[in-house]
Amino acid sequence: MSWFPTAPTRAALSFRPGQFIKRFLPRGLFGRSLIIIVAPMVILQAIVTYVFFERDLETTTRRMARAAAADVALLIALEDTRKSPWRERLRDLAAKQLHYELRFEPDVHIPPPTHRQARTIDRALDEVIAQQIGEDRHFRTAAIQGNQRIAIDVEVHDGVLHAIVPRDRITVSSPDIFILWMLGSSLILLAVATLFLRNQVRPIERLARAADAFGKGRAVPDFKPYGATEVRRAAQAFLTMRDRIERHVHQRTEMLAGVSHDLKTPLTRIRLQLALMTEGPEVEALIEDVAEMERMLDDYLDFARGEGGEKSQLVDLSALVRDAAKAAERARPGPLALHVPEGVLLSVKPRALRRCITNLIENALKYGHSATVSLDLEARFAEIHIDDEGKGIPAELRDDAFRPFHRLDEGRNLQSGGVGLGLAIARDIARAHGGDLTLSDAARGGLRATIRLPI
Repeated sequence: MSWFPTAPTRAALSFRPGQFIKRFLPRGLFGRSLIIIVAPMVILQAIVTYVFFERDLETTTRRMARAAAADVALLIALEDTRKSPWRERLRDLAAKQLHYELRFEPDVHIPPPTHRQARTIDRALDEVIAQQIGEDRHFRTAAIQGNQRIAIDVEVHDGVLHAIVPRDRITVSSPDIFILWMLGSSLILLAVATLFLRNQVRPIERLARAADAFGKGRAVPDFKPYGATEVRRAAQAFLTMRDRIERHVHQRTEMLAGVSHDLKTPLTRIRLQLALMTEGPEVEALIEDVAEMERMLDDYLDFARGEGGEKSQLVDLSALVRDAAKAAERARPGPLALHVPEGVLLSVKPRALRRCITNLIENALKYGHSATVSLDLEARFAEIHIDDEGKGIPAELRDDAFRPFHRLDEGRNLQSGGVGLGLAIARDIARAHGGDLTLSDAARGGLRATIRLPI
């Protein structure tokens, strides 16, 4: 029977420690910068604390404890070699000279120790005393009176000698003060670092808000570069880019407005000449061609301008959607249902957005025979859905439907009778607000056009 090692599962192969840790890290620059400062500080404090308590403090305790252990060994020798009343006299003299509290308890024994001391300092003290008085003599140590003094009990030949020693004679007094000083200084440094980082990150956040507002078509007139040199350079580059884009849009709009004016003048003369001519099939066909040329010219100008001159303002989005639906229904009557909540306020370019919604509803009424308009609110976006019950557009052709001057040849053609700019203009308006326009399948089998706007 052969044995084959099982192959690792897909979940095990896809597990990456870096990706797992990244899920718990802050996403903002301020939080990550703070971690860069706090993490080394915490690691350094842990290392210093370990070295202090486990190395230096233990070494100092051993050195200081040897003197106290030598005193205890001398007292034991006196108790074992002298008899009363000399033992009492020598004990009183030793207490005065050593500043110990000494007491003898006859006919008592100390049981062997059953556990090891937990603290490093206490273990070091026990080891030093054991070296001085011998491994075969039982003794015990304990902290008393709020850890200010140490009680050392040692067996002698006829009882137990109790000695109470000041703690500062054995180890460094109040080592916890070291921890308090270290934590206090760390908190002060952390507060200074937090304040400094906050001031450094604030210009970056302001630059991000300005870029986001400009991307949504909103004015940012009060933005000025400040902060560190690199941040100032980035902010100045943003201002230069904004000026170039605005200048480009303004120049393009002025140029196309001039072209439109120059072309409409001869079209107007042609329309007047046709109006003076005798009516007939040929004249009616020419009039329709002139009207089609004027509509095409208006579409070209609207697409090139992109409603760039309009300013954003806070409007009632619910009322704007209803007005656009009424305008579309007047232009192209048909079944129209509205599911729009009240009181949705949003900063948009009202004229441009109304035109975008109206065109989409007119397309739904024209090619889908009905339209259902709904407004949904999410955490960060407001979505306007226009559903119809028509044939829809195949998924593979939906990207082509947004291409300027492109007209669909198969299935439903949202842009038939035009120049192929309807959906391109609508998506351009949605993206000018920082959102987007997408096409998907409607619930009843038709086409759903969704305008997604950031809140």
